[in-house]
Amino acid sequence: MSLMSEQAQFLADVFTRLYPFIHEHGIDAITGGELYRTQEQEAIYQRDGKSATSNSMHLQRCAIDLNLFIRMNGSFAIQNDKVKLQPIFDYWESLDPKNRSGGNFKTLYDPGHFERHV
Repeated sequence: MSLMSEQAQFLADVFTRLYPFIHEHGIDAITGGELYRTQEQEAIYQRDGKSATSNSMHLQRCAIDLNLFIRMNGSFAIQNDKVKLQPIFDYWESLDPKNRSGGNFKTLYDPGHFERHV
């Protein structure tokens, strides 16, 4: 499969399958974070401890960071609780054997990160 086909299928799965599932599992609002990352930005993230790799799937446009919010006391708060988000991480990984969730990473907990390894 070509990189363009992988990118297209990745985004289709994010928006048609993952996005509705997230809303069904207690997330009240989702905003977009990073999709594409340059090599220069990757180096900065590595230096600052925000990335554990020099080969992020963001470089291939096959990763996206989503900001997941819950409504609390009349306002929105970012949801980072691993126990509450675990069904979302597991669902994403069940959609395709190439999918990985930052919530299940061994070295860096990154709950809003969803990727397809290409």
